[in-house]
Amino acid sequence: MSGLEDDPDGFELDLALTATQLGLGNRSGRNSPFFRSIERCCRFGAAHLIDERTLRVRRKLPPLTRMQIARLPLPLQQAHQMWVEGPASNLPVDQLRERARGLALSLLELGEDAEATERQLHRWRLHPAIAHEALGWALERQRVTKLVARNDVPPEAA
Repeated sequence: MSGLEDDPDGFELDLALTATQLGLGNRSGRNSPFFRSIERCCRFGAAHLIDERTLRVRRKLPPLTRMQIARLPLPLQQAHQMWVEGPASNLPVDQLRERARGLALSLLELGEDAEATERQLHRWRLHPAIAHEALGWALERQRVTKLVARNDVPPEAA
């Protein structure tokens, strides 16, 4: 589901369909598994129920703690570990970092914003720490390049 990516200011969500797709059944009401899940998201700060028709959700969440990971079922722990580690790479870390920086800079130059750039680096299975560092490097590189370009303009051209 990419509703928040496609429409970050909000969109209509079919609750019955969403509940079914998440495996929470199609029961409705305050005691339904889906509504209880929404309440838990609110309790833990991932969402905020504005009114009966509006739910504000966080688009980014902090990483899971070791304790939270330990409480997951074993298949989810393994899936989480694979997601964080990404595919095994034969490249040394400094070469991976260099490649990630180049990819981040290319995405920014193509017009992607910082959030979309980091999200794409994650999709390419780069480790979150490397993706984050690469984005920071690329943003700083862009800023310095623009600054230098502005200062190199001859006075008569300004």
